Amino acid sequence: MISPDDFEAFIVAGERIEMGRAERVALVTGATGQVGFNIVEALRRRGAKIRCLARVPDRARALLGDDVDIVRGDLAEEASIDQAMHGCSVVYHAAGLPEQWVADRRIFERLNVDGTRRMVAAALVHGVERFVFTSTTDVFAAKGGEAFDETAIDPKPKATAYQRSKQTADRLVADAVACGLPAVFVHPSAVYGPAPLASRGLNDLFANLRDGKIPLLLPGGLPIVYAPDVGEGHVLAAEKGETGGRFILSDAYFTLEDIARHVAEVAGLKTVPRVIPLWGGELVAGVGALVSKFTRRPPLIPKGQLNLLQWGAKPIATRAKEELGWPMTPFTDGVRRTMAFLEHGETRRPTIR
Repeated sequence: MISPDDFEAFIVAGERIEMGRAERVALVTGATGQVGFNIVEALRRRGAKIRCLARVPDRARALLGDDVDIVRGDLAEEASIDQAMHGCSVVYHAAGLPEQWVADRRIFERLNVDGTRRMVAAALVHGVERFVFTSTTDVFAAKGGEAFDETAIDPKPKATAYQRSKQTADRLVADAVACGLPAVFVHPSAVYGPAPLASRGLNDLFANLRDGKIPLLLPGGLPIVYAPDVGEGHVLAAEKGETGGRFILSDAYFTLEDIARHVAEVAGLKTVPRVIPLWGGELVAGVGALVSKFTRRPPLIPKGQLNLLQWGAKPIATRAKEELGWPMTPFTDGVRRTMAFLEHGETRRPTIR
């Protein structure tokens, strides 16, 4: 395992790998996920040469197309990371596990932390020109309901294993910047919109609301952002962001009831589910957590999810808009496009509009 103290040793003790720069190649990790897929689409619009690291190359090719170079491997294999990064000038590290509940919490450490550590070490060895790290708005500090920007990094450990793993990974990249890594940080809020159908999250909420599968809504809400905008924001950060720069990508804060009303309007629904009292949500989450210890199956309401909804986070994307020229799709348009995508039920490459 590579520690943060080893980063400088990769530069001092070993020569950086020399690469030809005749043709710029961009490496994307997590390309079959919601964020990574949309980074690939943003790069494709620019005519970039794209390479992706994928555990299942056939699945990745079906999703990404034949014009993408696929390297078999994953974040646990230093050799495959080295192979994928060789000759690349820009790296987009979007891979990670964003779940709020898993049976074995150690997977967050293995994927989000150790995977990032290996990626950073390889990027230092290969001397990449730009390393774009997909962080999260969860690493920031803010009181419930207060707006915040990129200056408010939280030094205290967060409540969930996922959040703590992202905090650690974020610090690893920041340490590497001090050792010469030309990294920029991108902080998306909760993502929705066209993406591979295996990507769940808010898209599941939209579809289940449309299909009448949600009898009650949880109290609270969260900040959200349209997936294609997130992909574009990553590429703009690589093109225009200064080393060490942080960029929040977020539209606005919406309660789940707000989201349900927008979905209902687009889907032609007459009513939206009622909101369960907070004490009811806490009761279900508490009981579910106990049951999950024995069944090893996800609870109906993960505690981390309920806590996130109560935080009331309101990140501000002013810096991305002003410094990067980041375009943001209004929520009403984003919902309409997302519902159209879900209605078509695409199983291969999503259509980005």
